[in-house]
Amino acid sequence: PQIQNENVGLLSGICLIVGTMIGSGIFISPKSVLLYSGAVGPCLLIWTACGVLSTLGALCYAELGTMITKSGGEYPYLMEAFGSIVAYLYSWTTIMVLKPSSFAIITLSFAEYASTPFYPGCSPPLIVTKCLAAAAILVITSINCLSVKLASYVQNFFTAAKLLIILVIVVAGIVMLAQGKTENFSNSFDGTTTSFGAIGLAFYNGLWAYDGWNQLNFITEELKNPFRNLPLAIVIGIPLVTVCYVLVNVAYFTVMTTTELLLSPAVAVTFGDRVLYPASWIVPLFVVFSTFGSANGSCFTAGRLVYASGREGHMVKILSYINVKRYTPAPALIFNGVLAIFYTIPADINTLINYFSFAQWFFYGLTALALIVMRFTRKNLDRPVKIPVVLAGIMVLVSCYLVLAPIIDKPELEYLYCTIFIFSGLILYYPFVYRKVNWGRKIMRPITMHLQLLMDVAPPEKTE
Repeated sequence: PQIQNENVGLLSGICLIVGTMIGSGIFISPKSVLLYSGAVGPCLLIWTACGVLSTLGALCYAELGTMITKSGGEYPYLMEAFGSIVAYLYSWTTIMVLKPSSFAIITLSFAEYASTPFYPGCSPPLIVTKCLAAAAILVITSINCLSVKLASYVQNFFTAAKLLIILVIVVAGIVMLAQGKTENFSNSFDGTTTSFGAIGLAFYNGLWAYDGWNQLNFITEELKNPFRNLPLAIVIGIPLVTVCYVLVNVAYFTVMTTTELLLSPAVAVTFGDRVLYPASWIVPLFVVFSTFGSANGSCFTAGRLVYASGREGHMVKILSYINVKRYTPAPALIFNGVLAIFYTIPADINTLINYFSFAQWFFYGLTALALIVMRFTRKNLDRPVKIPVVLAGIMVLVSCYLVLAPIIDKPELEYLYCTIFIFSGLILYYPFVYRKVNWGRKIMRPITMHLQLLMDVAPPEKTE
């Protein structure tokens, strides 16, 4: 069998990008971006710059995705440019930590917003939010295992819902501006932070809200006409999100001072209470929709990376198998879901965001470098989309800054642990991938057979 090909058209592609990018970030991250930037003016500039940076990154990925039309995000590009070891370390880090921890963070935000109305006047108990997050992970993983088409419909529906609530917030903000609520925009650069590391952390938190701009590259093989739809979805989707984010932040600042915004437990909900009363209940409801849709998009694409890595022999073979009735990469999706549930147990959202971004941007920079390298080493490859190489150079430099700035400004052991974890993958690479030891195969053969029968899955057809 093969994954159901060509189920994702242009609209579904745009919905996947927009739907995964707009999660809980725009409803939570404004506090963190403002905290590290220090004032309204630089805060809005950072939100805009994050959008421009995401667009630059996505344009690099548009060239790579139309040149190498394989699913799995950065994985096939790193494989082509730098070889097996670098691609393996990327898949090891992303499959074991980045993708499931991202899934966990989004579902924890979903659980927080979903349970808050049932605990008026206080925060919901931790056990409630974590159980609800685990339940959301189970539901989303099940949807994605059932059908590619069903997962796409769910994504499209929740993307429409989140765009609706953003439109409500933006229109309310425009009305407030028209009424003269502009005092927070006067002297908007007073108190600006000049710290090298703090600006890096402001970008981290802003870019966390933008994360998802590369999602379409994870499902290139399932796109209808990827040469047209991949770049088009990127050019439409990411500027749309940027405009939404900047306008939503402007709306927040029309009704809240910087201090009020920093003290608010949920910025969007506080905005709704002040501006939309008595209909303020729609804000937390739509935030729940938004985070659920974002988690669905994260799960949808994560399964494709696990599948692609298993297919290349960088993960156990069972992870590349496909359900024989539903044509979905069920083992890969279930593996990602189980890891995500594991990550909800100890999760502190802010800590996870900082270390998540450190490792993520290391690989984004490496992928932009791959584009530059392949301009010289793979000149013969057809490039339906070709961007100025200077854009990839900018991405490499910005990635270096985002990786190094917080470490230089405030060195912490966690960054070292993160680096050790990335390279610890080599311990498994040498015996199981490079040497392909016989005893490893003997152990896995009966396990693979039993799992194959249990999940009703089979190896994918070989395609060139």
